[in-house]
Formats: sequence, C-alpha cells, structure tokens
Amino acid sequence: MSYITIKQLVKTFNGKEVLKMLDLEIEEGSLTTLLGPSGCGKSTLLRSIAGLHPIDSGEIMIDGKRVDHLSPNARNIGMVFQNYALFPNMTVSENIRFGLDMKKMNKTEAAAKVEKMIELVGLQGKENAYPRQLSGGQQQRVALARALVTEPKVLLLDEPLSALDAQIRKHLQLLLKKVQMELGITMILVTHDQEEAMALSDYVYILNDGYIAQSGVPNDIYKHPESEFIAKFIGNYNVLDERQYEHLFSRPLADARFVAIRPETISAIPETNALELVGDVVSTAMLGSIVRYNVKIGEQIIHVDRLNRSHKQLDTDHQLRLYIKEEDMIKIV
Repeated sequence: MSYITIKQLVKTFNGKEVLKMLDLEIEEGSLTTLLGPSGCGKSTLLRSIAGLHPIDSGEIMIDGKRVDHLSPNARNIGMVFQNYALFPNMTVSENIRFGLDMKKMNKTEAAAKVEKMIELVGLQGKENAYPRQLSGGQQQRVALARALVTEPKVLLLDEPLSALDAQIRKHLQLLLKKVQMELGITMILVTHDQEEAMALSDYVYILNDGYIAQSGVPNDIYKHPESEFIAKFIGNYNVLDERQYEHLFSRPLADARFVAIRPETISAIPETNALELVGDVVSTAMLGSIVRYNVKIGEQIIHVDRLNRSHKQLDTDHQLRLYIKEEDMIKIV
C-alpha cells in the first residue's frame, strides 16, 4: 500500500489550472523526485502536499489518513527550501532545536536529538556558529537538520541545492541520499536538474504543463522515453521526426511518429547490422568526462558523445562516419 496517495488533484491560480487532475503514489521510505521544466507545476504540487497551497479539488492521503483539509502544522511534514530561512540571531544548535522548543520538549531530550542531527549532517564543531559564519552548503545542512529533528513523517525538498556551486551540490546530493537511507524517511524532492533526479531517486514523476508526462524508476525513464518531450528533456536524445528520419536513412519511418537515439549509442567504429551515416564535425562541447561532437549530416545535426580521453579530439570540419544499430533507435508513437 502506498504511503502517500494523491487522487485527482486540481490547483488553480487566477483562473488558470496549474495542476490538472494529478494521480500519484509514493512508497514509504523512498526518495521520489518531481522533475520538470520551470513552470510545470512541481513546486505547486509540493506546496500543496505541505498545505501551503489549498487545493481546489482532489485528495491527499498520508499513511492512510486524508490530510488535505488539515493545516500545515497538523500534517507532520518537514520542508527544506532553496533559501535556507535560518534565524540569523540563533546559533546552529539553536536553529536546529527551534522546532523542538516549539513542542516544549524536555531540554535534555532535545539536546540529545540536536547532537544526533549535527553528527548526521556533519556539522560537528559548528554548534555555536551563527549562519553568517557558515558557507552556503553548511547553512543548507542546518536547514536539513532542523527539518529532520522533529521526526516528520515526510520530508519535502524544494530545489534545496540549486543555489550551491557544482562541487558542494554533488557532496550534498550524497549526503541527502545517505540521510534518507539511514533514517528510512519518505522524501519528495523537487528539481529541474535531470542528473540530480537520476542520481538520487528511487522513483521519478516528470511533470509538464500541469500533467504527469511520464513516471517510473530512473533507468526505465532514461531508456524508454514515451514522448518527444521526454526524449528531449531527459538525456539529450537525438529526436528525429518522420521527415528527418527518411532524409537521413533514405527509407520511411514505420509505425512511429518519432525516433529517439541516445548520443552515447552512436559509434564511430563499423558494426554489424548498423546503419551508416557520413557527416562533418561542426562543433564540440566539453561536458566533464564526456565530449559531445555535433555532426552535420545534410541539414540535420546529430549529437555524438564520447568519453573524454587523453587523445586528441576531432577538429571542426573533420569528416566522421557514424554507425547506428536499429535496436538503439527508440520509436515513439
């Protein structure tokens, strides 16, 4: 049985439907991500679960109980925002203890819980520091510990890492997953970062224009996009329509409206039963461990990914033969 169930949820702002009859199910102890472009409705959905936005219609169930009529404080939900919202006049320990003080918890018990949280998020030695004395990553750790210390049923995270630089962000991604697994807490993460969603999530819901465009485990979504939107949004697929496909391969595209090809599946080495294309390298892009070659074939640009090895990269205008196996072409009807 699902721990969080959302049925037929509708949310309207100024007469415009932002969430359109959404149905979701989230398992207990999982990290589920709401992924999608800006304005798709993912943050609105998260805030509706938290009770910060009253819904127009539908149901929100947590642990078998309907909560959409309850105030935010009555839902036993923790939330971490992009802006850390720490109290500047309180120390790290005082910020983390704030929710326990509001519950009038015994000071000895509260101190033990705060100490545990500080250790969990790796802030030992910073107990008496003020927010202004902390880095952005450390402040976000305090915000995470403050949300967790009251032991909420669900932790909601609204783009919590988007304001941080790449290195700190990667480190905190690992911390988030570690905390989630150690505590066994149900987490819902909102992000527009596909790599972050794929790295952290047990399950992903991709939203577009207020609808769920596709859902599933990360690997299935990446390998089996169900629409042109998903193929273009996830994984930088080469997406060809019927006309483009016929122009490149000199044959019609059967039983589909589009075909999607992952850049890393395209080979520069002849392969048995592979289709051959010849084009010119028009540009390259460094993507960390990957080099992306943009190859022009007729009027079509094809993206080809290669591991960033130490050997010399291909120059612009270099002619390249490409080989694509038919089993690596994903048909989208």
